[in-house]
Amino acid sequence: METALKRLNTGQTTTKEALQLFDELEAVKLDFMWGRWRGCGLHTHHPMDGLLESSNWYGKEFIDPETVNPLLFLDSQGKLFKVAPNPTAMKWLAHSPWLQNESLKPIITLTTQLMRTETSQARLRMMEYRGKVSATMIYDYLPINDSFRKIDENTLLGMMDYKSFSQPFFFILNRDR
Repeated sequence: METALKRLNTGQTTTKEALQLFDELEAVKLDFMWGRWRGCGLHTHHPMDGLLESSNWYGKEFIDPETVNPLLFLDSQGKLFKVAPNPTAMKWLAHSPWLQNESLKPIITLTTQLMRTETSQARLRMMEYRGKVSATMIYDYLPINDSFRKIDENTLLGMMDYKSFSQPFFFILNRDR
């Protein structure tokens, strides 16, 4: 596990190593999740690697089991806003790796601002995934579950299970202080 944790620090690993680490990590209870978390992708050669970063994704916010803001972004002034994920846009974005081009960041940032919302877009439940019952975020309008495992008291490894991909997408969440 130590080698896999070191690879996390580089932000790059393989799907096999990320799955191995995910399976070794401790499950997370719902109350551990409360608050706002800053996120970053863990690159495993997934088609979505870099997409969140190029879109100014900030992270996630867990308020209670029924109130989850899964997509927090930063605007051009550095202020947080919530986004309602759109199923059609998600399919298009997830299958368009060219969108990760840094020069397109202003267009992607503008697009995410058009999907602003003030309503919760997900909920949190305890679910079994890969042999452990752990906190899992369920999107309201997408066939996606994000399962979480504890790296330490302020860091989580998240794994997005999206029905459209055979390979999971990994990300890291760090608790806001």
